[in-house]
Parts: sequence; structure tokens; C-alpha cells
Amino acid sequence: MPPVEFGICVTTKLTDAAYVRFCEDLGYDWAWVPDSQLIWGDCYAYMALAATQTSRIKLATGVAVAGTRSAPVIAHSIASVNTLAPGRIVLGIGSGNSAYRLMNHKPLPIAKYGEELRVIRALLAGEEVEYTTRGKTAPIRLLMEEQGYVNLADPVPIYVSGFGPKSQALAGRYGDGLVTSLPAEPRAIERARITVGNGAAEAGRTDVEASRFPTVSLLNVALLDPGEDVLSERMVAENGAFVISSLHYLYDQVKQYNREPPRHLADIWDEYTALVARTPEHVRHLRIHAGHCTYLLEEERKFLTPALMRTACLVGEADEVIEKLKELEDAGLDQIQMLPAPGTHYDFAKRFADQVMARY
Repeated sequence: MPPVEFGICVTTKLTDAAYVRFCEDLGYDWAWVPDSQLIWGDCYAYMALAATQTSRIKLATGVAVAGTRSAPVIAHSIASVNTLAPGRIVLGIGSGNSAYRLMNHKPLPIAKYGEELRVIRALLAGEEVEYTTRGKTAPIRLLMEEQGYVNLADPVPIYVSGFGPKSQALAGRYGDGLVTSLPAEPRAIERARITVGNGAAEAGRTDVEASRFPTVSLLNVALLDPGEDVLSERMVAENGAFVISSLHYLYDQVKQYNREPPRHLADIWDEYTALVARTPEHVRHLRIHAGHCTYLLEEERKFLTPALMRTACLVGEADEVIEKLKELEDAGLDQIQMLPAPGTHYDFAKRFADQVMARY
């Protein structure tokens, strides 16, 4: 198995696309470009800009959202960008969190998610496929490839996002890799790989070997200096928005599925839910995701506990981070992608490259 790769996830501000070139020069392997509609800039426009400024780093949607753009639109968009950086473009795709939650909708149902994946995979393979829209089913395919408007000759791998067993099984059925966000625990990686393998087997895929199926986890690294506290101002600035966004996600999960809140949130849950409840219900979905992975609301700063930081991030000094990464690699993790907050992203990318990547 090749060594773990290092990916950086960006906030899609089009005027900051040069950040990807900066990360490429530092040695990062991948740049992941989110499709967080209603929050950030357009992912495909950002990828196109980054593609023209780089030569080696892989560019992946991190992740495109099935359903907010239809399957033919997603396939067309990524195949268009593939004309600019052939062989370096990857379609990461998911059922949606922030893109749907900010419209007060749940993520795409699993059956519809699977159908969108089926159509996208066929279109990117240059095939004609039956597609249903507005109640009508008809064969479709991407035309005019020979005119250079899209590139299907250089394959675009599909990395399917899956946090639970049903969506991870879809990665095995339709994907070329799995994108997830798991705790920094080997057993979580191992379980995900088993689920992917089962999904591939149920689909009768013979081209998928679970032990070699690429697995990518979005997992911030709180890279401490010797003696630094996990809640130092620097750690909060780099990771606070990402960590609190995990609290937003868990709030939606608890409410949607009528679950018990996770045990590591027991000391803050009642106070946090009371804070959210102050916002009228018809606009509460906007309040829940305010600052999403971008900035930390002052009124939410008190919920940033050491336990929450250590659940959402891989925490430690450089030696400890390297040791933990090797444990995850041994369990089957192929890549880690990190999302430092805007304003800290250049400094973090260099510090991590110098202290971890250079020694890994």
C-alpha cells in the first residue's frame, strides 16, 4: 500500500485560488474544493482557476452535491474542467449537508443519491444512459466531446461521500474511492472499508478490492507546539470553526433521527440547544449553520471544549500526529484532507508541511 497522501480542503473564494498553487509548491497531493452553495463561491469556477495555476496537484470537488445540480449538469461541469487539467480532476460527490440544510431540507434520500451516481458514472464513461427528469425518461449522453468542450478520454474518478453504512455501500457500488469524515480511530477506517467491500460485492463489481479502495477522511489536525494547550488562541483560530460545524451537524442528526446526543456533548448539549431555540423555527436552519467552517461565532466559543476538539480533530505535537497517522494508514486510510479556517490557512499549510509531511 502506498503511503498516506495529504490533501488540503479550501474555502472557495475565487480571488484566493492561488492558495492551491501555494499548497502544490509545499508538496500537497490533493486540493479539495467544496460545493457549499449559499455559503462560498462556485466550486467549478474555483477548480478552473486553480487548474490554470498548477501542474501536478490533483483537484477534486470536495464534495459536489447530488440533486442541487442534476446528474447531467454535474457530469458536464466536471468533464469541462477536465479539459484544463486532464488526468488531475476527480469528482467527489455527496448527498449534501450544508447545501440542503441551508434551504431547510434534509440531504438527498439514499435511493435518489444512488440513482444520481448511476447516471453520472455512465455519462463520464461516455455512455448513453436512461435519465428521468420532470416525469419523463429518455436516453442522454454528453455530446460534442470531439469538439473539445468536455474531456471524457482522460477518466474522471468518482469518490463517493459516505458517513453511514448505506452511503458507504454506494461508494462500493458506483465509486472509485470513498470520502468520509471519521474519528481518528483505526477501527472506524476498518469498518468503512468492510462496508464499501460489501456494497461492491452486492453490485457484482469485480474491479473493486476493498483493501485497495482509496479512502479519504476529512479530519483537521490540531498541530500543537510543545506544551501548547488544545484551546490556545492559535488552535481556536485554525480549528474552531471546523469543530463547531461538527456540533451543527450533530444537532441536525439528533433532531432528524430522534437520537440521543453523543456522550461527549453531554456537558454542553442543553445549553447549546437552548441557544439555538432562541431563533424562530422558520429561520432556525440559517442560524444553525452560521459561520460554517469559516468563522467562529462569539456566542458559540464556550462550546469549544477539549473533548469536542479531540473528537473532531487529530490532536498532538508533530511526533504524536505522525504516529497517529501511521496507525490510520495501517488501518487502511489513504488520504487525510484538512480544512483550516480562512486567515490561518497559509500558515497552517506551511507548518504542517514542514513539521509533518517533510518527516513522514
